Order: sequence, then C-alpha cells, then structure tokens
Amino acid sequence: MANSRLEKIGTIITRTQGLLKSGAMKFDERPLWYDVVTAFPPHEEPRYDRPAPRVPVREIFYQEDTIRAKFHKSGKATFATNLLDTNNLTPTQQFIGIYQNLSTQGAIDEQKVYETAIDLLEDQMRQQRADKRPSEPASVDRTKPSPLPEDSGKTVQLQDIFKD
Repeated sequence: MANSRLEKIGTIITRTQGLLKSGAMKFDERPLWYDVVTAFPPHEEPRYDRPAPRVPVREIFYQEDTIRAKFHKSGKATFATNLLDTNNLTPTQQFIGIYQNLSTQGAIDEQKVYETAIDLLEDQMRQQRADKRPSEPASVDRTKPSPLPEDSGKTVQLQDIFKD
C-alpha cells in the first residue's frame, strides 16, 4: 500500500523536510542536494503530476554526422576503440578527416569520395599496424611451439610478468 502514495504526497523536498523535523533523519545525514535546494528553491514545485513544458527540440546535426552514420552503417567500422587513448585519433575520426580532405580537393561525386576515403583509411590502418608490429629476427621459427621454462620453484607475481 505504501507504494501507491509514495510520489503523490508532497515533493521530495517536503518529504525530506518532514523526515528532518520528525527526527527520522538526522540533520548531519541529510542529502547533499538538500542545502542547494533550500538556498535556491525551484521556480515551480517539482510535482509528479505537473505537465511537461511543450518545448520544441532542435535537431542538431553537424556535417560529419551524416558521413559518420554512413561509415558505421556500411559495416566497415568493425574495430575496437580504446576510449582512454586521447593521443591517437579513432578510425572513425581518421575516416572523417580523410573524407573531408578529399571532398574539398576536387569535384568528385560523393560516392567516389566515400569509396576512396575507405580505401585510404584501410591503407593507413594497415600501415599503422605494420609500424606497431615489432620486427622479428629471420631465425625465429613460428611453426614450432616455444619451449616452456622449467619451474625453478619460485612464485611469480603478476606484476612481475606484466612490467612495463
């Protein structure tokens, strides 16, 4: 039964004030937002039954949004992205840069620019992978498994294995 009247009796502010006055909530345990709301009360009472204002939502599209959508819809964007790496551009950002450079250079139709940008991005990503790959000596044989080191009786910590 308590569920049926939970949001209909008072606002969150008046309910919190009631808890504080009755002693059910200690003043030191009040929510962080309580002091802000009491110092700067809202213009209109925040009730559940108040109708939402009719404000038109503006569509915000940038020029590269349509290019990005087409790139991701084509299925060419099947790669993992490290969101913590802020030094390097993501493949999508690289594609948009290539596409914009090609579209400003000449009077080529949009489909041809898109296909050329995809080809250039693939070449650029292939080159980046080749640059990151360490060069191997010619004497390394990849067909045979590498021999495992013998157990010396030492306990190895994970931090020791994955040191930078």
